Amino acid sequence: MHSILAVDDSASMRKMVSFTLVGAGFQVVEAVDGIDAYEKAQKQHFDLVLTDQNMPRLDGIGLTRKLREHPNYASTPILILTTESSDQMKQAGRAAGATGWLVKPFDPNRLIEVIRKVIR
Repeated sequence: MHSILAVDDSASMRKMVSFTLVGAGFQVVEAVDGIDAYEKAQKQHFDLVLTDQNMPRLDGIGLTRKLREHPNYASTPILILTTESSDQMKQAGRAAGATGWLVKPFDPNRLIEVIRKVIR
């Protein structure tokens, strides 16, 4: 079973994402922001990281950069799921090493489809 780290400062969004992913057969660990996510990623390896962009302490792009510096996460798929949809933000995400960019509100079926495409 693949494990996914779901990062969002909104508790309701974390629950929705978790519910969707667990229902599709994934194991999910939740984190409240980028710092919390990075600490959890040091203790356990995840097959995919799904992160919000706008969060306190460390945003999604910052988290992506930090994870990419870590040998265990150099090639792990990282998806940014956010309300941000500007090309400038997407470019910043790609430059930081994000695998993909999904815009909220998300379609649960599309989210699962994208995850299955990129997860190893």
